[in-house]
Amino acid sequence: MGRTITVNRTSAYATTPGLALPERRPAARAREACGPFPATVVRDLRERSGRSPGRLSFGSHDLVVVTGLPGSGKSTLMRRAVRGPRIDSQDTRDRFDARLARVLPYAVYRPLVRIAHYAGLHRALRSGAGIVVHDCGTQTWVRDWLAREARRRGGTLHLLLLDVTPHQARDGQRERGRGVSRYAFTRHRAATSRLLRAVEKGRLPPGCGSAVLLDREAADVLTRIDFVR
Repeated sequence: MGRTITVNRTSAYATTPGLALPERRPAARAREACGPFPATVVRDLRERSGRSPGRLSFGSHDLVVVTGLPGSGKSTLMRRAVRGPRIDSQDTRDRFDARLARVLPYAVYRPLVRIAHYAGLHRALRSGAGIVVHDCGTQTWVRDWLAREARRRGGTLHLLLLDVTPHQARDGQRERGRGVSRYAFTRHRAATSRLLRAVEKGRLPPGCGSAVLLDREAADVLTRIDFVR
């Protein structure tokens, strides 16, 4: 199965001996040699030339948000790697497109897609199970909602941030045959850049207990995201 990182409700640690997990803060690197980490931790898996872990495991009551630029590969990663419940707005749009795209422009039924997506997320959260959620990156209220829900159920909210270049993201949009406007992409790029800079400095969004930074290579290596007891 390859290298694995297990993220518990209160700690994150490598389950593969010798796996180097660099921290931004020297004090955190010292703690790595001694054992489990505190609740708030940043894992940078970028620039590892394909030697990053193939599996991420989280606590059974945790919530995981996958965020990044449009076209960065969020939906692709979730479909390939998530073992368990996943809530992806793209899946909701695909269902509506199959019924309505031939007769209506997307802008007309987009509000229905959003309502259906958040209704599905609400139902999934009521189950109490660990869930991986697609995050567009500009709706910070969604992360606030998930953070409150994670606390309520006794779990932790974790962030998976895909760090790709704008060129890679545009290529990803072309490959899937669906893009966003220049204005929307600029908004997403600004929001993602702010989030990335903050996480690199160890400042996580309110309510997040950990963050994992992935570049395209690390995302491609990752084949399993699951929840364990």
